[in-house]
Amino acid sequence: MSEYQYYEFQAIDRPLTKDELEGVRTLSSRARISATHFVNEYHYGNFRGDERKLMEQLYDAHLHFANWGSRRLMLRLPTTLLPARSAEPYCAEDALTCWTRKGHLLLDFSYEAEDGAEWDFETSFTLASFTTLRTDLAAGDLRPLYLAWLSALTRWELEEDVDEDEYTSTVEPPVPAGLAHLTGPQQALADFLHVDPHLLTAAARASAAAPSHAIDKDALAAWIRALPPREKDALLLNAALGTAPQPGPALLARHHAASRRTAEPTTATRRRSAAELLDAAHEVRTEHTRQQEQGRAQARRAEQRAREAHLGHLGHLGHLGHLAENTQQAWQDLTHLIGQKQPGPYDAAVTLLKDLREVHDRAGTPEEFARRLHDLREQHRGKPSLMRRLTDAGLTAR
Repeated sequence: MSEYQYYEFQAIDRPLTKDELEGVRTLSSRARISATHFVNEYHYGNFRGDERKLMEQLYDAHLHFANWGSRRLMLRLPTTLLPARSAEPYCAEDALTCWTRKGHLLLDFSYEAEDGAEWDFETSFTLASFTTLRTDLAAGDLRPLYLAWLSALTRWELEEDVDEDEYTSTVEPPVPAGLAHLTGPQQALADFLHVDPHLLTAAARASAAAPSHAIDKDALAAWIRALPPREKDALLLNAALGTAPQPGPALLARHHAASRRTAEPTTATRRRSAAELLDAAHEVRTEHTRQQEQGRAQARRAEQRAREAHLGHLGHLGHLGHLAENTQQAWQDLTHLIGQKQPGPYDAAVTLLKDLREVHDRAGTPEEFARRLHDLREQHRGKPSLMRRLTDAGLTAR
């Protein structure tokens, strides 16, 4: 089984100096390195550098993922734009940590797959999908932080040794506006951290509408005129010398944060407990499943009519009859197909399951099929490729 790791760093606010660049080059002889970028892929071995120190000293964004399920995104931005006290309520074990270093706040988003989970050879990411999250956070949009907290709650729900009272006593952090309509990078982060979409839908019910991103030039001009002259002189001098980040994005972020207070979480809204959110997510999931099953039942009937017309009614019935006489063997064949952990056998297993569902429907034993399907999904829930195929085929446990 081949290992794969991807490492990417990006310097956004300022490029690396010549000496800094030379220091980074000593960490890898095969990486693609420039004054603003570092990218390397590993099929064996590990990165020799310290990601945390590199972020504290040089870079503004970092991405790492491995095909055994490990994922990490780190972002750095000045504490003048996002103080630690604003981020700390969203920190959660194994999902988000934050700390400050030399005037910067560092955010560490992470996800670790469960022990024994299936390795993922299909998924890949690039840092460009996430770098604009820094701009969101600098402008007071804390949706990325809340998504990390939801990711932690998603994983916490799967743990078997949690006291129910813990769910009741744990309260959500402030709910930011716009959860019902995430930006593209925010949705990418939700997918990266495996946030349960039903939990996100439930959480969004307490979220105000997203603020407008339109720029009022007159208001911006008035805000800039009101800045202290000494501060404006310092910004222009640093920009000319290249000793500090370009002032444009930072100034715009500060203006947004000052003028769009509705984008910030409100403490007046009642905070929900983890138990309330999980119950609400269960309701969303149940209703979603019901609607999907209703639509799939209609699709199955249409598919069955089309298949019988294409293959010939008698021939299809003969195939189903053979399956009905050898049902136990068919379920054993299914186990063998899944055990190969390959895309082709997975597809064959899905086709066989669809035929077995029809056999049980015709025999008047749909409950038995539902039970077997539920057991199968529970046994193999650590195989995301298989689970995705089953869900796309409408093979969900009732």
